[in-house]
Amino acid sequence: MFNALLIEKTAAGDQTVQLRPLSDAQLPEGDVTVRVAYSTLNYKDALALTGKAPIVRHFPMVPGIDFAGTVEHSDTPAFLPGQDVLLNGWGVGESHWGGLATRARVKAEWLLPLPAAFSARQAMALGTAGYTAMLCIRALQRQGITPQSGEILVTGATGGVGSIAVMVLARLGYAVVAVTGRMEEAPFLKDLGAHDVIPRQYLESMTRPLEKARWAGAIDVAGGQLLAAVCASILPYGVVAACGLAAGMDFPATVAPFILRGVTLVGIESVSCPVEERRAAWQDLAALVDVKKLDALTTEITLADAPKEAEALLSGKVRGRLVVKLDS
Repeated sequence: MFNALLIEKTAAGDQTVQLRPLSDAQLPEGDVTVRVAYSTLNYKDALALTGKAPIVRHFPMVPGIDFAGTVEHSDTPAFLPGQDVLLNGWGVGESHWGGLATRARVKAEWLLPLPAAFSARQAMALGTAGYTAMLCIRALQRQGITPQSGEILVTGATGGVGSIAVMVLARLGYAVVAVTGRMEEAPFLKDLGAHDVIPRQYLESMTRPLEKARWAGAIDVAGGQLLAAVCASILPYGVVAACGLAAGMDFPATVAPFILRGVTLVGIESVSCPVEERRAAWQDLAALVDVKKLDALTTEITLADAPKEAEALLSGKVRGRLVVKLDS
């Protein structure tokens, strides 16, 4: 038996979330069974737990798009019992039972060896948020954006993706401008490496097709009008990496930034990202992340805490990262 958060649908169509004991026989098909040590709460996990977006594809579902732990059983030589592994994405927690449980069974090709630089807890302090932040940074680098190019804007900077992006960009020598709706968190963001912190309202006030050009690049987790404002204020030939929709799925912009300033908008997709790019992103994180700063932006919670913390995360009340400790 193992413990898990289980999302179910009632006959009336309502969603319920319960901490339940389940049997190994109920686990879905897969090549590898993992004893989960830590999971985490991302924005998508919070949407799944609260039912505020149709993240879950079928019911019942164990949520959790990330986990790190130790292989218990394997039907493939690619992973051996006792090996430490991690997983991000691949539809886990959406269409396949995920990491908010003390045990998971998945396809071997979805797993990566746990980088030696990180403990399971640290890997989940990064999780999909940190891995996505690194994919965004790598996209800026591929497009030729260097520290000498100019300032880099990061929206949602106190959240998971944003806080790790600020930390890693600063480590790489970029001048980071952090955007937040909670200016009282400016000292926290400056400790992470931001050289300037501006209120979200600064971007929300922008409505013109082209605004004063300031940023050489940007990492945007918001979407919606904020993304439109970011694109309108990018320097000529600058680059925006877009990876989220916290402010909405719409994009009320014009083509002006793209055809008059040569701005590039790069979409970041982390769920089905090729294994080679995943490995490279995690190698970069292992080389660049300051684990002391990572620990400082991480809060540990229990499996039972996760539904309540999911509400707080969606309300913008969570700073940094939430890791979920699983009791074996």
